[in-house]
Amino acid sequence: MPPARHIALMILASAAAGCASTVTPHRDSQIHSPQEKEVIAPLQGVLDGLAARDKNMIAAQLLPGGSATLMRNGKPVQMAFDTFAERLSAPGTDTRQERIYDPVVHVDNNIAYIWTRFDFVINGKIDHCGTDSASLVKVDGRWLIASLGDTSRTDCGK
Repeated sequence: MPPARHIALMILASAAAGCASTVTPHRDSQIHSPQEKEVIAPLQGVLDGLAARDKNMIAAQLLPGGSATLMRNGKPVQMAFDTFAERLSAPGTDTRQERIYDPVVHVDNNIAYIWTRFDFVINGKIDHCGTDSASLVKVDGRWLIASLGDTSRTDCGK
């Protein structure tokens, strides 16, 4: 084999090996600043509270008087945060987890916004997915969610 062709094959083989190692993308590829992590923490706290069915954990992340708007079957379902926390913490035996991916965070002084994909897992299987959005305010040095919105669909991964 001529040396030039041998080198070309080696380069091609190396490139193919590099591509093979990146077939499965990292699901949360964003690198967040410390400030962005602080903004994401209340949303993650709500999701942790949902998994634990812990109303107090959920409520601790929410600005009193705030609201959630959940899009269900193309129609908005609106509720005050008190009702929202009750709904997420309702007793049950199923294991539930909402996982967020690649949150986009925007911050200006004492307001922030999160836009993130999610999937909702019940008993280890994806039930639905969509997008979460959260508007936050910083009160007494702490980020609280002022409003939440989400979409919901079952064609996840299709």
